[in-house]
Amino acid sequence: MDPDFLNAFTQPSTLDRFLTEDVIAKGEKRKLIKPTSSNNPKLKELKLFLIEWINRTLKEEHIVVKSLEEDLYDGLVLHHLLENLGSPKLDVEKIALTEKKQRKKLSAILEVVAKCLQLEESQLKWSVESILAKDLLSTLHLLVAIAKHFEPTLALPPNVQVETITIETTSGGLKTSNAVEYITENKKNIEAQSKDDAFDELFGCDPDKLDAVKKALLQFVDQHVGKLGLNVEDIESQFSDGVILLLLIGQLEGYFLNLRNFFLTPASTMEMLQNVNLALDLLAEGGLLNFPVNSEVIYSTRRRTETPLNPLPSSTEILK
Repeated sequence: MDPDFLNAFTQPSTLDRFLTEDVIAKGEKRKLIKPTSSNNPKLKELKLFLIEWINRTLKEEHIVVKSLEEDLYDGLVLHHLLENLGSPKLDVEKIALTEKKQRKKLSAILEVVAKCLQLEESQLKWSVESILAKDLLSTLHLLVAIAKHFEPTLALPPNVQVETITIETTSGGLKTSNAVEYITENKKNIEAQSKDDAFDELFGCDPDKLDAVKKALLQFVDQHVGKLGLNVEDIESQFSDGVILLLLIGQLEGYFLNLRNFFLTPASTMEMLQNVNLALDLLAEGGLLNFPVNSEVIYSTRRRTETPLNPLPSSTEILK
């Protein structure tokens, strides 16, 4: 037997159940939350949040849920919850006492949920069998999906993740694999993606809109470096030697940059690149730069915009 399977369980009763009962049919897979994750504070917070949300939603019907696994498996609470949230009418009996009727009821409920969420069967993280089996992982995925669809403004606890173990019966015995799975969205990834999307959308705009954004950025820069007697007219070329960028960072962060640490009047490409690299390092240390930037790309804007007949004013000339 795979030793990971034995190490995954800290409660003997859980292990004994898998060893002594025909819990998983041959060829079937089951994914479970490891008992080591049961004391995860974020998981406990999510369970409590969902219980309070269900009880608040069903308060007028005098339904009180105390355990997600024990109180939702037969479909009764799910039936009332979906009706109160405004789902399409469920053409099933409210109370199902036998396992056969419970299975039929759950099947109808989950079919409606899949249609509302527009999910294919392969996208579902729950099933009739797993909900009937009081599987916590499936129950959590189902409730989170329902909450996000019917109450999108509900502030679900973010970044809830658990350690899982997938168990499969094979001709050679039990086969297991371990993983980490998110139950609620990774907020950091969402925020990073939102920022990326915003900039992608910005640079996909027509030239007039992009020019308006550049104008607004120039006004922002002027507002801060203007206190030093500087004037920025071209956001690309005048940032290329790093001087304006460094002075802007100092103004925004409220600290003084020692003139010995950078070249106030850079006279060579090397000095300009050293300024830009220092600015990028300061941004990264301040947590304002979460992705790598090549300093040569910033410096190269100077060469793209300069012409022999009309050289751009350097930071040295501006400072004078």
